[in-house]
Amino acid sequence: MALTRDIIATYRGPARVQARFLSQGRNEVSALIFVMIAGALIFVASAPFHARQAQLDPYGPLAVRLYWSAFLWIFIMPLLLYLFAAMVWVLSRVAARRISGFAIRMTLFWALLASTPAILLLGLVAGLIGPGVQAQSVGILWGIIFGWFWISGLLTAEGAST
Repeated sequence: MALTRDIIATYRGPARVQARFLSQGRNEVSALIFVMIAGALIFVASAPFHARQAQLDPYGPLAVRLYWSAFLWIFIMPLLLYLFAAMVWVLSRVAARRISGFAIRMTLFWALLASTPAILLLGLVAGLIGPGVQAQSVGILWGIIFGWFWISGLLTAEGAST
């Protein structure tokens, strides 16, 4: 199934999509692709805000802002997410939960990728309206969507491992 169809299906029922991904076996390439695509989409989503900031502050050129944003979201963010997933795996072991490190990574990366439509909306709001109540509201909406997808995926992965 195409990624866009999987993303739409995740909004209808995240547990089903996560269960399908996890049933395909351990595939680190898919997990890495998910986190890299999510990083690229988040970079694209941040571009309107950086354009707005470059217009308001001429001492920070747009090209420099976009360069560092791309470096952060495409190269650094995946490494930090791998580290975060490792910390969650350690915490799951302490809490005596039966979930694999791959399942934690896959559910985290898919939740991030599947929630990118909300991140794209946040980028538009931050770029066109600017910081304020509207951007905070969309940011909270993204946090709720991401949390729903990730928690649902973790519960699915834990149920599949028992």
